[in-house]
Amino acid sequence: MSSPSSAPLVYLVLGAAGSGRREVLADLVEGLTADEPAAVLLSDAEAPDEFDARLPGLARWSWRDPFIVAALPAGARRVFFVTDGRVGPIDQIEAFKPWLAAQGGELARVLCVVHCRLAEQHPPLLAWFEACVHFSDIVLLNRREGVANKWLSEFRAHFAKQFYPCLFEPVKSGRVANPALVLEPQARRLSHLFDDDQEWVFTDGDGDEIDEQEESDDEDEVTAAPAVDPYLVRDAAGRRVKKVPDLAKYLP
Repeated sequence: MSSPSSAPLVYLVLGAAGSGRREVLADLVEGLTADEPAAVLLSDAEAPDEFDARLPGLARWSWRDPFIVAALPAGARRVFFVTDGRVGPIDQIEAFKPWLAAQGGELARVLCVVHCRLAEQHPPLLAWFEACVHFSDIVLLNRREGVANKWLSEFRAHFAKQFYPCLFEPVKSGRVANPALVLEPQARRLSHLFDDDQEWVFTDGDGDEIDEQEESDDEDEVTAAPAVDPYLVRDAAGRRVKKVPDLAKYLP
């Protein structure tokens, strides 16, 4: 499906290093038509991969904390922005939003490729994957070889019980069953960070959150402020309130 506007569709691709993101992307882009030229923007911190040769318009982006340094590839209608898979996703996601706006791109979807073996072997990383899934429209379960079916069922059930709206799809031999479903530019993420309409939070005079239509004892003290995604909230010292594990400690 082509974008209804002239802006290129941009896919943000999350996941740990070694999760097979480039293998999956190679499969996805090969199914695109000639009138939808694709390109891949890969973090310059990512090591070369055997699947790089199959990625069209491959270019690198760099991180100049807190900014992303890159330009959208000229002529590309679909751009896949692959994050640095060895560092935390939150700073990258936070920087991606203004970068995308400045580049004139349109967010199509946020994809998360899960390294299932890594997640099974290191339970503390569940919080890291939770952070990625929070922002994702579709979650691709990769590297499942040798992973217990019980673990896979429990991993999916963990998010289902919390009513995450994103889709979970298995990956087999680097391929997804329905590429069109993965690439469909339809928002299914829990986070409202990328929504066009600003979400607002209303509080009463006591600082308690109330519904927009709810009446307060003293309506003059009702205040409204833009909602902040829970993963972006910082304390008085500027530290993230919601903690995410250091992924690098668990990677080879």
